Amino acid sequence: MSTLMNAPEYNEASENRKRNLLIGAGVLVLLAIILCLGGYIMGHGWFFTNLKAEHRVNVFFKDLETKDYAGAYGLWQNDPNWAQHPKQYSYPLQRFIEDWTTESPVHEPITSHHVDISKTDGSGTFGTGIIVAVRVNGNNKVFMYYSKIDGTLEWPAPHILEY
Repeated sequence: MSTLMNAPEYNEASENRKRNLLIGAGVLVLLAIILCLGGYIMGHGWFFTNLKAEHRVNVFFKDLETKDYAGAYGLWQNDPNWAQHPKQYSYPLQRFIEDWTTESPVHEPITSHHVDISKTDGSGTFGTGIIVAVRVNGNNKVFMYYSKIDGTLEWPAPHILEY
């Protein structure tokens, strides 16, 4: 048992280490809160978890703009090697090309796009998919659905996002 008369000596290095650990823990907690809320507020999901789906949709629309329909179709099916087994899919490439050119959601050739926001959708804690809002050719909003189960893309999305 220690008393005031025989108290342990002050150890400056130990006290500095304790203080630095407390500051570091506080900074980590603050950073986690900023990342969590920042992603949600900016429309990219908690902790920016929807960025993968947003990137996939972005590349999909880039392929459509450059008329790389085979590449866009591979993203749609989540199969970069789809050409080695095209009969596997009930949605053929030719119909896909028609749907995204003459019958596109914007009723005109796709020349520009911008991924605006995304939102997790579906059942379960983290949802089964992600709705990605894309502004096409300046003012047309298109809502794509990214399936977390198999990585495929779908249009139209089951819901429209208000923003």
